Amino acid sequence: MTDVSERLSFFAALYKVDQNPEAGMWWLYATIFVLSAVVFKLGFAKRLPLFKTAIIYFFLALGCTFLTFFGVFLPVGEGLIVAVLILSIYKVRLHRSKKEQETGANP
Repeated sequence: MTDVSERLSFFAALYKVDQNPEAGMWWLYATIFVLSAVVFKLGFAKRLPLFKTAIIYFFLALGCTFLTFFGVFLPVGEGLIVAVLILSIYKVRLHRSKKEQETGANP
């Protein structure tokens, strides 16, 4: 029989979900929520009124509940980190490209 701790994802093992499930799951939920919010902000967010933004983050938090349960054994957090890195690189390159276009258009 295999040990459960061998099958945990990186963040679940980091937060010791198998030894301290209550605190570990909350830490895993917080990590997944923060990473999901960063991915949303970098890739999809537009300027919205405060109430609409609050509704979006409420449903994001609700969806992260399900992702947390999947994140115990599946690499959900790790995938979100990769998404954050890719979107960050894209935003930096987009910013540089726009800056070069502005300086090239106005010598």
